[in-house]
Amino acid sequence: MLQEFRTFLTKSNALALAVGVIIGAATGKVVSGIVDDLIMPIIGLILPSGDWREAKLILKTVTDAKGKVTDSAIAYGHLIGTVVDFMFIAFVVYLITKALIKPAPAPPSQKCPECLESIALEARKCRFCGSQV
Repeated sequence: MLQEFRTFLTKSNALALAVGVIIGAATGKVVSGIVDDLIMPIIGLILPSGDWREAKLILKTVTDAKGKVTDSAIAYGHLIGTVVDFMFIAFVVYLITKALIKPAPAPPSQKCPECLESIALEARKCRFCGSQV
């Protein structure tokens, strides 16, 4: 059974997927740290309200018998902050992916002298117009 599991991991993409998830989680934490500790304080200085992640629309305030005040609110500041975090994380992942994955080079080709379509270099007949090359 252990051998079957090892075969499953090596012949499928399960191991690559697991590594990708782990690296993605680590990258997300680093980018979240950069966003929370570096970018958001600067944005907080620019905005007039300061700590905008705490912004909320209070629907109802309840005080219990012990004097504890509880707000029932829509925390739209937290939602906006989460969306901004996602945008920064997605942008960094895009940049990393673009840097690491290069597009495959186009196969060598030539242009058909009749219709000017791109055809394979070894072709003797154009598949678009049928002329001999």
